[in-house]
Amino acid sequence: QVQLVESGGGLVQAGGSLRLSCVASGRTFSSYDMGWFRQAPGKERELVVAIMWSGARTYYADSAKGRFTISRDNAKNTVYLQMNSLKPEDTAVYYCAARGGFRYVDMSSAEYNYWGQGTQVTVSS
Repeated sequence: QVQLVESGGGLVQAGGSLRLSCVASGRTFSSYDMGWFRQAPGKERELVVAIMWSGARTYYADSAKGRFTISRDNAKNTVYLQMNSLKPEDTAVYYCAARGGFRYVDMSSAEYNYWGQGTQVTVSS
């Protein structure tokens, strides 16, 4: 079982930046693929970015390319989402997610087993 706790959300003006963090419990963080999803009001949850357990592969949704960066620090059991050039349409609850690694090569897969409680990101125009 993995417990995930996100932080770093908040209110920011368009064009600004935020860095989200997700700390995972347990000693096997380095074996988990990690992803960041978001869900805006009235919309389905979508996978925004993901990183393989080894860090060898990443995935970025079209909306995130060139603006968002996912990274991980296995020594700190933490995955980060750096968001730059934020837009009002980035407003959503952002969720950290984890799944056992070694099974997926395609990081665009949205199949995840463990979820954080979410952190609100609001971008004002």
